[in-house]
Amino acid sequence: MDKTDLIQCAMDFAINAHTRIDHRRKYTKQPYSTHLSAVAKIVESVTDDPESIAAAWLHDVVEDTTATLYDIEQEFGKRIASLVSQLTDVSKPSDGNRASRKEMDRQHLANASSHAQTVKLADLIDNCRDICKNDTRFCLVYLKEMQALLKVLTDGNEALKHQAQKTHDRCLEKVSRQNQKPEVPVITEHAAHHFTHESHTHMYRLFSNAFTAQDIAEALRSFDADKTCQNITEIMDYHEESIVCIRNMGKIQGYVRRNDLKQGKCGEHIRFFRHDQVLSGDASLSDVVHTLTLHQYGFITTLGDISGYFSRSDMNKPVVRMWLFGIITFIEMEIMNIIEERYPKESWHPFVSEGRLQKAIEMKEERLRRNQECKLLECLQLSDKGQILIQDDDIIQQLGMESRRNARKLIRELESLRNNLAHAQDIVTYDWAPIVRLSYRLEDTLSIRQNQGRDTRNKTHDS
Repeated sequence: MDKTDLIQCAMDFAINAHTRIDHRRKYTKQPYSTHLSAVAKIVESVTDDPESIAAAWLHDVVEDTTATLYDIEQEFGKRIASLVSQLTDVSKPSDGNRASRKEMDRQHLANASSHAQTVKLADLIDNCRDICKNDTRFCLVYLKEMQALLKVLTDGNEALKHQAQKTHDRCLEKVSRQNQKPEVPVITEHAAHHFTHESHTHMYRLFSNAFTAQDIAEALRSFDADKTCQNITEIMDYHEESIVCIRNMGKIQGYVRRNDLKQGKCGEHIRFFRHDQVLSGDASLSDVVHTLTLHQYGFITTLGDISGYFSRSDMNKPVVRMWLFGIITFIEMEIMNIIEERYPKESWHPFVSEGRLQKAIEMKEERLRRNQECKLLECLQLSDKGQILIQDDDIIQQLGMESRRNARKLIRELESLRNNLAHAQDIVTYDWAPIVRLSYRLEDTLSIRQNQGRDTRNKTHDS
């Protein structure tokens, strides 16, 4: 594939992947491809390396869409997949708050190649311009994080390093002129705080700890590296397996996929485990979701040894469906709490259509007839509760939602996921994005409550 074809294919792949999930820029609502195009043009201004330019188009595709690193490798080869991997965050939801996760991702980029660091510099430049123009409040947070990244991107293109620093300094000067105090508002954490009352935290923690990676993992066969590909494929075909592990000197060293095995010894086609691909058996399902955003397969360890694997198809298992349904139920409870606080004495009635309100009244009457005490709000559909919730712009802002349009979309996704869970539909094909968001919200919530509890204990001790 020549230079022009490679870049065109990367552009088409990225645009299609982001368009399928209706991914848009946060502030302008333009298609996300506007950002990808800008980053690619910045990279192209300092290098004619086609793989770097292709990586610029693809740099967010694994983090933000359903594509995995394996998909990138299959389509564009190992080098571009490696570049995209270096540009993809490695921190997991359970790795702490935003600051902790950002530090892990910063160290990951510090070890990236010069080509990957050049793409990241271009990404920082375009994001900085966008945030500085549209969100001066969050800009202070971003500029602090950007400066920390610039300190480790030492191998990137010199011209872009200089340009990125100038962009940073110019934006900082602009924000400083507006006399804003250097707040550190973390949207996801703020939103998580509003979506869980103290009394419900133990239930969130229960769902976080009760279901683990080993609950959904499948057993994994392993073979010595000197076994022939033909021998292994025959066994895999017989058992309808797509992946097996490879042993060397009695210890598992890596794995192979069925379609990797062409000829020769199976050890010649080994794929070594990546750090972000391996979890302990007691890892949370949130970490499982994170791993599967990056990779087609994840692996679990027992007593330090690889003992099983999981894939996105395992997310349709009953354990995961119970976990997701529980999280959605808690969120719906919190939505009702917010509505009751904001609209006391059922003053929310005007925000629900007459037809939907009447159905809720009829459902309440039926429940009361069966001696099932309930509130009218409980008888509304989730979408109706969401419609009430998003009438208040302050609530939308407090919950970290970007706009009423975005809030409606999130509520629709949540209801779609719940309906698909209830009717045993495939949730991976149609609901992957909301699953990822739910898992991060759960971990952010638990992280905040844990920190709040620690702060309370410290204050009590100090007094």
